[in-house]
Amino acid sequence: MAATYLNTIQASTEPFTCHPSLAIFSSNPNILSTTQLKILTNKLSVETGTAGYGKWRREVSFFQGFSTKRRDVNTLKVDLFQAIAPLDRGAEATPDDQQRVDKIARQLEAVNEIKEPLKSNLLNGKWELIYTTSESILQTKRPKFLRPNGKIFQAINVDTLRAQNMETWPFFNQVTANLVPLNARRVAVKFDYFRIAGLIPIKSPGSGRGQLEITYLDEELR
Repeated sequence: MAATYLNTIQASTEPFTCHPSLAIFSSNPNILSTTQLKILTNKLSVETGTAGYGKWRREVSFFQGFSTKRRDVNTLKVDLFQAIAPLDRGAEATPDDQQRVDKIARQLEAVNEIKEPLKSNLLNGKWELIYTTSESILQTKRPKFLRPNGKIFQAINVDTLRAQNMETWPFFNQVTANLVPLNARRVAVKFDYFRIAGLIPIKSPGSGRGQLEITYLDEELR
């Protein structure tokens, strides 16, 4: 990987894309809702004892210590969620939008506290794709009714080193894969089975391979 992203995936099968792309997942299914974003923003104001989020952001550089770093992370996460919320998982993103999201992602990476995500139990579970730059996933050149309009999930089990990608409406396609650790945050991905419409199993050809690198992880975001 030439660049660092929150979750970079490479492969011939989506959402492990054929070129490096930014993909952001959340374990919270409502993280981009207006209500949830308002709660997160108000929480920042309470944590900092300021009347407004904007005022806190202007003053944050004067604070030091671990608690400040934690607030920095939370601020960046709110910035990220607010940036991607109106972008329809990236399908409506302009180049400027993509640059803004990428910039925030890199800032989050810089304050990442989990240096070895493959050794963390936080990685286990079912994650929803909330943003990506991958055209292969978004399929923006297709009519909307031919795109994956429902939620897209990725389940990871670091104990068994298995992963599964799951589309919902309208295609319900799935793919499973073995994960082979290359270092503490990067794995080789070897696909074994596809499931068309959630029903028809097809064995993956030997060329179904890729890599996945996780460069940010916490309890609700990767």
